[in-house]
Amino acid sequence: MISAISRRLALKRLALAGVSLPLLGYATTEPAGETKAPSASQLGFKLGVATVTLKSLPLEQMLQAVKRVGLEHISLFKAHSLWENSPAQWSATAGKIRAAGITPACCGVLYLKNDEKEMRRMLDYVRALGVPLFSCSPEPAALPLLERLVKEYDLQAALHNHGPEDKVWPAPEGIWQAIKSRDARLGLCLDVGHTFRCGVNPAETIQRYRSRLYDVHVKDTLADVGAKDTPVEMGRGRIDLPAIFTALIKIGYSQNVWFEYEKDPDDPVPGLAESVGYIRGLLKGLSVV
Repeated sequence: MISAISRRLALKRLALAGVSLPLLGYATTEPAGETKAPSASQLGFKLGVATVTLKSLPLEQMLQAVKRVGLEHISLFKAHSLWENSPAQWSATAGKIRAAGITPACCGVLYLKNDEKEMRRMLDYVRALGVPLFSCSPEPAALPLLERLVKEYDLQAALHNHGPEDKVWPAPEGIWQAIKSRDARLGLCLDVGHTFRCGVNPAETIQRYRSRLYDVHVKDTLADVGAKDTPVEMGRGRIDLPAIFTALIKIGYSQNVWFEYEKDPDDPVPGLAESVGYIRGLLKGLSVV
């Protein structure tokens, strides 16, 4: 569990970094002599929001919320671009998102059955959104079909682990065993919370499966190993977030890290803002050798 001292230190560094979070009243100007938080180019990876966090908000309000917490990239959840819509509607939604100054870089989680017609429609959805990557939870029997179609569509598919409750893909190890001998377009979407609840160290997992780590969902929880999830603002729970981000930096991770805040589904923005602020403060002070 992260100590209160570590959390206070990260928040202090956040304030010095000048992160603009009006919901929390943090400083919005850079004090003289202070260095800024690491940029996306310095980190190698991008911070963004998995919009399942904001599923209670309609599209326009979701985009405003992403901007309000100071982020520019999203992994699009189905609530903001319905799978039942037409390809033209999917493309129009992606256009609205980009026109608002937000970049859709991923979508998901897509639940994939061993049905070619249905899977092709899902990959058409990804292509219409104009994103190179999607997170997914396929039926095990669907893996050969998924492998064939990601080759055809030239997309990356990141299999998402869903914790102890998921009887198919609970932890990253099972995903690794299923994909390691398959096409490199198949990779891992690491959910650090679900991984932790499986009794697996997320930071060690990042190191172990670095070659196929294509997506990361970051969160925090008060749950014990094996227990039902109890989501909480980042830095308030049991997950060693400094170790996770240290590992990402050490391996040179260059894709996306998505904030997935699930504590307050009907009022998610304050907790999301606090979580973004905590992680930015953490990154400012993180020393990696």
